[in-house]
Amino acid sequence: MSTFGGLNTAYTGLVAARQGLDVVGQNIANANTEGYTRQRVTTSAVDAADRVGLMNSGVLPGQGVSVDGIARLGSASLDAQVRATAAVAGYSAVRANALGAVEASMQEPGENGLSAQLQEFWAGWGDVANAAGETAPTGVLLAQAGAVTTQISRGYQAVSTQWSSERESVDTLVAEINGAAGQVAELNARIRQSVAGGGNANELIDRRSRLTTTLAALTGGTLVDRTDGTVDVLLGGNALVTGDTARPLVALGARTLDGPNGLTSPAGATNPVRVEWADRAGAIPVDGGELAGALSLLTRADASGTGGALAEAAVAYNSFATNLAATVNGIYSTGDNSTLPGAFFGSTGTGPAALGLFVRPSTAAELTTGLAANGALDGSIADRIAQLGAGTAVDGAGNPVRSPSIDWSNVVTSLAVTTKNELRQASLADLTSRAAVNAQLSNSSVDLDEENVNLLMFQHAYQGAARVLTAVDEMLDTLINRTGLVGR
Repeated sequence: MSTFGGLNTAYTGLVAARQGLDVVGQNIANANTEGYTRQRVTTSAVDAADRVGLMNSGVLPGQGVSVDGIARLGSASLDAQVRATAAVAGYSAVRANALGAVEASMQEPGENGLSAQLQEFWAGWGDVANAAGETAPTGVLLAQAGAVTTQISRGYQAVSTQWSSERESVDTLVAEINGAAGQVAELNARIRQSVAGGGNANELIDRRSRLTTTLAALTGGTLVDRTDGTVDVLLGGNALVTGDTARPLVALGARTLDGPNGLTSPAGATNPVRVEWADRAGAIPVDGGELAGALSLLTRADASGTGGALAEAAVAYNSFATNLAATVNGIYSTGDNSTLPGAFFGSTGTGPAALGLFVRPSTAAELTTGLAANGALDGSIADRIAQLGAGTAVDGAGNPVRSPSIDWSNVVTSLAVTTKNELRQASLADLTSRAAVNAQLSNSSVDLDEENVNLLMFQHAYQGAARVLTAVDEMLDTLINRTGLVGR
């Protein structure tokens, strides 16, 4: 073995130790950087095979250490778990938040809820029955009836507003998805170029990983790794990102719940809210994430009651308004005479029933309280309507009449059960997502204690390599400058 070969061996040790120190320094510097994955220098021993030749014999040591690269200590399986759980959590969170807002707008149970307003309404009829012909109880009744119609209208408007809000969020989500997909495509190109040139793309991969996690949370998109260092992002089985190319999305469909261009209009049946490719017609099946959650809320109601949650809530308000008017008017009209209106509640006949409901009588003189044949002080009709509050009302033929309060209670209960279920699922999905993120962080985040140990290790390795270099240098100095001087 040439003594000069020992210099190269020691030098490779210096280079490897210095590279290790640089990587440790990078880890420590980014200990608090979100999304950063710790790195390690990878090395291998240089063998002595190429030293064997005519001039060499016997067992020889290797030629030092080779720095093979800088490994990114991430886990593909943990990263995939984070993306999958983020998609489920995003879907559940959107639905839970929307239904929670609708439930809150009902203000049930409470004195400002429709249930309390209905109880006051039935009580008002009882007061009128006990004091038929008097102005004060009639005025209170008509005011309370107006409060009921207003409450129904506001509840429906709250659902409609929430629907519009979710529709706007679809546009926002699509814009965010397009932006993130474009960045992933750009990073794919840079990573491919760096990998092909033998460079280090770890920081670029970290940035891309954060973006792909965002895309998964928004769309439920899945990843396919390519051998050139790039990844494909698939949405509903179709490529959202392929290499350095991203396909933009566009949101189409109804803009409002009601109106000429709304979901509930006749044209809305053929114009549902959907997401398509910008360059090709046809709805894209979105697998999960926030976008899928928003789209699920914006679908039409159906006969089985399993349509879009917001549209179903709007249908419930309209059905209740219609049933309330039919039930009250069914009893009220039995006391009709030619000089008074035949119905207590009326409808504008245009738009949603919940918004078109109004009270026909406006004064005590226009209010029917009993049978015309029994005189103006008869309160029998008012008393029968008041019995709706107790659930014991009967129609003119003596048949029992279902109380609208029971119908409303069923609406509230149904929405409460659905909302509670969505909240529970959202909570569980959030816990699962957090657990996946924690597992990922425990594997990939920087541990300062570990880095300090590595710092000392590479420091001592550097000192050792330098010491070997010094020893070889001294040997060469003796060989070159002092050999043959003995005896002179």
